[in-house]
Formats: sequence, C-alpha cells, structure tokens
Amino acid sequence: MNALFDLISNPFLITGILAWLVAQVLKTFTHLWIYKKFDIRRLFGDGGMPSGHSATVTSLACMAGLTYGLGSFEFAVSAIIAIIVCHDAMGVRLETGKQAAVINELTEIVEMLTTDKTVPEVKLKEFVGHTPIQVAAGIIVGLAVAALMFLTLY
Repeated sequence: MNALFDLISNPFLITGILAWLVAQVLKTFTHLWIYKKFDIRRLFGDGGMPSGHSATVTSLACMAGLTYGLGSFEFAVSAIIAIIVCHDAMGVRLETGKQAAVINELTEIVEMLTTDKTVPEVKLKEFVGHTPIQVAAGIIVGLAVAALMFLTLY
C-alpha cells in the first residue's frame, strides 16, 4: 500500500502526466481551430501542436532542476532524455510522418489505376512527428506546468 501512495504522490510523475495532459488538450483544441472539426483522437494521438512528448520530458527536467539544482545527477539525466526526445520528435518521427503521407498517396494512385484490389487498404498514420515550432510549444507547456507545480508544492 505504501508503494501505491508513493506512486500517486510522486510530484515528478504527477508533473509529467499533467504536462502531457495539458499538451494533449491544447492539441485537440488547436486541431479544432485549424481544421474546423473536433477529433477526439487528437486527445491521445501523436503529432500536432503542441508536442505532448516535449511537454512531458521538459516538465520532468524542469522539476528536477528546480528541486535538486542544475548541477544534480537527476537534472542531468532528465535533461539529456528531454533533448533526445525533442530531437527525435523533429527528426526521425517527423520524417516518418512525411513518408507515411507519400505512401498513402501512392497507395491511392495505385488503387485508382488498377482494377486488381490486391493493394491492402491500410492507411499509415501521418501524425507522428513534430515541426520545430510544435516542439518549442511543447517545451513552453512543460516549463509552465513544472513551474506552476513547483510553486504550488514548495
């Protein structure tokens, strides 16, 4: 029972989850504003504005820095992980989304040009990565959530 209490009262875990939740809610409303249609899948989906991954890892690194200091092992580890996640979101994952869009378009062209329906009807997920602006917005969300949590708790 003690372990469960430790888990649900962990300020670092709560901050990370809260930052992710705030980013996902903002992402859902950003999608609604841009595309003029509500899509509940954006609440749990990847890609879009702001980056939930960036918000989550940034909030964790920020809380570690505020709690243990910028010279601490805890901050160093969480900052390196945040850098890797944010870089990956703009790199490999963004390119994966672009490739998925091209493959989906090619699949549609092949389907239109042939009567043979051997092409599988699988649409690849295109919202997987982030632009630098989306990552920056996620970082800002993560910093804001961590700062508010730190001020609230300490």
